Amino acid sequence: MTRLKLQSAIEQQVATGGKAFIPYIMAGDGGLSKLREQLLFLQEAGATAVELGIPFSDPVADGPTIQEAGKRALAEGVTLRAVLEAIANLKGEVKIPIVLMTYLNPVFKYGIEAFAQDCATNGVSGLIVPDLPLEESPLVHDEFSKHDLALIQLVSLTSPLERIERIAKASEGFLYAVTVTGITGARAEFAKNVGEHLARLKEVSAVPVMAGFGISTPEQVREMSKIADGVIVGSRIIDALHAGDLDSIRELIAASKAVEVK
Repeated sequence: MTRLKLQSAIEQQVATGGKAFIPYIMAGDGGLSKLREQLLFLQEAGATAVELGIPFSDPVADGPTIQEAGKRALAEGVTLRAVLEAIANLKGEVKIPIVLMTYLNPVFKYGIEAFAQDCATNGVSGLIVPDLPLEESPLVHDEFSKHDLALIQLVSLTSPLERIERIAKASEGFLYAVTVTGITGARAEFAKNVGEHLARLKEVSAVPVMAGFGISTPEQVREMSKIADGVIVGSRIIDALHAGDLDSIRELIAASKAVEVK
């Protein structure tokens, strides 16, 4: 099953030592012609899966780095349909799961049924829709489920336990643990309750727990991975790709493979 491919990839990484690492990149940053090179590099470097952002004009959850990447992609004329077509051309080469991160409006414009069908046909394993609250997820869930796509839920630091349990129960593929209060972007330090938050999520979630938002150094990768099943890194990956600093990306991924579990 496609959505189990994502969960299995994370679980297999944890079972064989180390933790999962999911880099976030913006589709079409620098042009879609670069997507093949970027995805194959991340696969070769040891990424467990890739979160592929869809550029959008009003990205409410994104910090400055991802917003700028989205603007560069939009300036290249990148569309959701073009991204899906580009992914389809890479199905034989990119073997790690691909997760799309898109806001809801492009999905509505595309057509929910057609979008789900094209995602499944073109090799997408899961979807993150950050402006879709749990209560509104039935708008897309049936179509996503029909096409075997994991609908990944985000849970915040401020969510009460009862809501955490509901979100964890609903999440597929993995549970996205937001580790900061606010938008994406590198952080020098995190709130003191992040470890407690991740431990609570691990207790209630039947799917792997991935920590994301603000993680930007190998030390932070190792620290978050001590409790979570792995990490998602976005802004630092985008900056490094933009600068051609591939060694920094390799160091981040390598840090997830060398974690002393608490």
